[in-house]
Amino acid sequence: MQLANYLFFSTGCEEALAFYTECGLGQITQLKRHGADGMPVATDAMRGKVMHACFEGPGILFFASDNHDAEPMRGSAHMLIADDRDSTASLFAQLAEGGKITTPLAVQPWGSYYGKLTDRFGVQWMLDCLEHDAEK
Repeated sequence: MQLANYLFFSTGCEEALAFYTECGLGQITQLKRHGADGMPVATDAMRGKVMHACFEGPGILFFASDNHDAEPMRGSAHMLIADDRDSTASLFAQLAEGGKITTPLAVQPWGSYYGKLTDRFGVQWMLDCLEHDAEK
């Protein structure tokens, strides 16, 4: 058994997945469109939008789609556990571009180098790095 998140967008799924690819998180490994190859279409506005996508990278697996009845994302976050502070800081900055930082990236009271943000697509991300060299 494996737990994987499924992200629902109203119409921005493909743009979000392209952004996550640019951030170096992985790539789209499967993509089906509403109305293509016999796939159903709930509304004409959904035609050609992402019906189902799989996104994979090293240590990353999630699914995503555009849905006419998608609700705003809340109550869940992707948590990425990184190996070093430099890669954590770089990825945090990329994901935060156009979004909102809710917990600035810093050494937290529990010892992790951690930060939380909501990206420009409404997806919450938590980045955690257990490397806690006091000089960095």
